[in-house]
Amino acid sequence: MTVAALLFIAALAPASAPPATVDSVTIARLRYDGGGDWYADPSSLPNLLEALSERTGIPVSRREVVVSALDPGLRDHPYLYMTGHGNVRFSAPERAALRGYLLDGGFLHVDDNYGLDESFRREIAALFPDRELAEIPPDHPVFHGLYDLPEGLPKVHEHDGGAPQAFGIFDDGRLMVFYSYESDLGDGWEDEATHDNPAEVREAALRMGVNLFLYALAGGRGT
Repeated sequence: MTVAALLFIAALAPASAPPATVDSVTIARLRYDGGGDWYADPSSLPNLLEALSERTGIPVSRREVVVSALDPGLRDHPYLYMTGHGNVRFSAPERAALRGYLLDGGFLHVDDNYGLDESFRREIAALFPDRELAEIPPDHPVFHGLYDLPEGLPKVHEHDGGAPQAFGIFDDGRLMVFYSYESDLGDGWEDEATHDNPAEVREAALRMGVNLFLYALAGGRGT
């Protein structure tokens, strides 16, 4: 692991925590019911994992894993990623499992690929009826990790002409759900030829992804 990555993780970890030790880790893609294409942007996570390996030195797998909310291995993964264009629906047991995973230190990144917003907001309200999905300001540490993103969440693709927004669910100051809206980070991580995004847009998306992964690996601390 590079010095920069170690320093970033150490800065975010609670003061009482032991030094971080990292074996091979990967990103877990969340499979869900309801009809939405949870499998969208197939080249996105392999490309982000490659960037993590090259830029941080963290021993990461080059392949994502696919898990459901009820998968026994869910808690083995510090960074859970969810995307798609359509409907999301969780059963009561799935909601309980996801809530437990998140409250016990897990991190969920939900990336709206256009069309996910309405059903995601419904499901997250059912998952955490006692917590607000709050907008995350650009000065939050998640935007100032290994890479400094002073304007906050980068814009990749136009959806409804709105500015990119980041929302979060917090637990005692820990960001445990990060929702990227009107941004489409996953499209920015995909192979260059897939969407023909400019190099600077793809780079901004990858930088945001690296920050998110390191933030999750550090336990989501830093507020």
